[in-house]
Amino acid sequence: MGVSTSCPEKGVAVVTVDFPPVNALPVTGWFGLADAVRSAGRDPEVRCVVLAAEGRGFNAGVDIKEIQAEGSSALIGANRGCFEAFAAVYECEVPVVAAVQGFCLGGGIGLVGNADAIVASEDAVFGLPELDRGALGAATHLARLVPQHLMRALYYTSRTATAAELHAHGSVWRVVPRDRLRAAALELAREIAAKDGELLRLAKAAINGIDPVDVRRSYRFEQGFTFEANLSGVAGRVRDTFGKEGA
Repeated sequence: MGVSTSCPEKGVAVVTVDFPPVNALPVTGWFGLADAVRSAGRDPEVRCVVLAAEGRGFNAGVDIKEIQAEGSSALIGANRGCFEAFAAVYECEVPVVAAVQGFCLGGGIGLVGNADAIVASEDAVFGLPELDRGALGAATHLARLVPQHLMRALYYTSRTATAAELHAHGSVWRVVPRDRLRAAALELAREIAAKDGELLRLAKAAINGIDPVDVRRSYRFEQGFTFEANLSGVAGRVRDTFGKEGA
């Protein structure tokens, strides 16, 4: 359990998240993920990083139960941890390919929205249930996956979009059967890793430099409203319904 890194083939590092039962990451998990991605990107032998997960789904966001139990300290930790993990993916010195199965929710959107490419299983769904969890954030990243008006509708309703729908919008590279997911992600990573490593790093820096949105600043702006909701009491009121029948 936790975050691990492997190098299954030359030039490719796989960072794998495993927090049963649903990959809802605790505060330490987000920081651990950030450290693992940054470390892999700094390795001069690595030319592409695959971000993967074990279990039923890719990522279920933050551990709401940890926040319910520990209050403001856990909320602050989760916000900072998510900020660091999302930034680590975006700023990774080499391209990052996200391999997504099952559910990709909340913080998962922050990760894949900042990745360079996404390969998804046929059963993958993507969404932000933030309004049902007493939080706000990652619209910045969802807007990188779908058009503006669809992003807004998905955000306000907490609905999800399928891998096939995202593929149609051009944000998912390939959709494959679940048992082919890791192989498909490695296939893309292998093709990327075949390029010159120094040139790949320059290319990543160049593409980030022309990005029309400063994802770090815009996400931090969103996070401010999570604090406001928490201070006003509305976040706690909504969060306390989490996991209860009829909520």
